Amino acid sequence: MTRTLRPAARIVLRRRDGRILMFRFATDDRPPFWCTPGGAVDPGESYEEAARRELFEETGIVADPGPEIAQRSVEFITLEGVPVSADERYFLIETDAEDICIDGHTALERRVMQSWRWFAADELADWPERLYPDDLAKLMAIEVNA
Repeated sequence: MTRTLRPAARIVLRRRDGRILMFRFATDDRPPFWCTPGGAVDPGESYEEAARRELFEETGIVADPGPEIAQRSVEFITLEGVPVSADERYFLIETDAEDICIDGHTALERRVMQSWRWFAADELADWPERLYPDDLAKLMAIEVNA
């Protein structure tokens, strides 16, 4: 199977109480799953620029991306049905936000990103639906020097 290369910026958006934001995706072709904010890097964008744009589009929050805390290569089929080899870079962004604004969601996001919530680390191990990335608890615990 031929796969499209897909650079992506993912965001670990962490509140001061340690909880992180996740979106629930519900589609017709796979079981529901939860994922951090983020998405594909647009042509000409850096990973950092994509993280800043995706953060605003998906949450309404304006913030510079924090440090890159992880990088991984994964293969999957996008919601549009495209097989990809993704180079994902994860950025940690601290926030005081309680609520988010989803006005910037695309039509596809409005259809499949059915809900969102702030997860505490102790909720991850027994959550009944799939969470991405698999090592989310490790990413939540990363401390960054100010």
